[in-house]
Amino acid sequence: MSELAGILADQVARLLGDVVTKDLLDRVEKGLWPAELWRALEENGLTQVLVPEDQGGAGGSWSDAAIVLRAAGRHAAPVPLAETVLAAWLATRAGLAVPQGPLSLAPVRRTDRLALARTGSGLKLSGSAARVPWGGRADHVLVLAPLDGRPHLACVASGAASVAADRNMAAEPRDRLRFADAAVLAAAPAPSELGPDGLVPWGALVRSLQMAGGLDQVLDQCVRYANERSQFGRPIGKFQAIQQQLAVLASHTAAAGMAALVAARAAETGDPGFEIAVAKSRVGEAAGAGCAIAHQVHGAIGFTYEHALHFTTRRLWSWRSEFGNDSEWSVRLGREVAGRGADALWRTLTQR
Repeated sequence: MSELAGILADQVARLLGDVVTKDLLDRVEKGLWPAELWRALEENGLTQVLVPEDQGGAGGSWSDAAIVLRAAGRHAAPVPLAETVLAAWLATRAGLAVPQGPLSLAPVRRTDRLALARTGSGLKLSGSAARVPWGGRADHVLVLAPLDGRPHLACVASGAASVAADRNMAAEPRDRLRFADAAVLAAAPAPSELGPDGLVPWGALVRSLQMAGGLDQVLDQCVRYANERSQFGRPIGKFQAIQQQLAVLASHTAAAGMAALVAARAAETGDPGFEIAVAKSRVGEAAGAGCAIAHQVHGAIGFTYEHALHFTTRRLWSWRSEFGNDSEWSVRLGREVAGRGADALWRTLTQR
């Protein structure tokens, strides 16, 4: 682990562990914006971990960002940290200044269409994007849209859009934004990292890292509960059936974490498409199996709102379907492998 990675790991674990409590998560779901948490994340440079040092960031790599995003998932951080980290990185790659405050990105679905147009006073943005993470709460939205036949990244103040509020299963904002000749603050040609699939693969990467952290938390909660909860005179963790379930959960968690980490490392090469497909499909599979096991181990108490388990499992269920679910990514992965031919299969599996 590099020196920066060690500092980040200590920083983010201590900060989120101290601030993100069950009480805070309860209040955020009722409409509170956790200003203290966001201020602490910004002051510690965690929102700009991927921004170069000469632009005021931490100058970290995707492996460093993985530490931050995995911790955010582990603690169910109720802020757009993943979206801001990704948007800030893309902005710097495009040569745009990184705005202060929480950021979001659009469009996050392949079917949504936005368009830029030149006017006498600059650029205007029109179109609609659904399920934008924290779209109505972010200060700015980084938008991918065509201009003169070429994809561009444009920075737009979120107040320039009309917002139809919506939420995912975890009560996180997933809003529909409608732009009607909205003023563009800055724009530049999209960086080479954004291919035909636009923002979707990179969104899948950050969700995979968050989900890997969420699975870490679920496993820890299950092990702790199994050692504390007694039945028939002994902890339920002593029963073979529970031990077998925990072993399955641990194997899913380990596989998901490694797949997400490999994808983050591949992102540093500029061509992580294959690894992202593996990560999102594998982590999604682990989330489905892991949440089922977690609620089985906890029994009836795990289904109550008063217990903390649901703050993580609802996020895992929600994130699993965002930026392509595991089935979609598995199909894409299968087509890519098949397209390379049988002779390339072993090399594809072992040289990455």
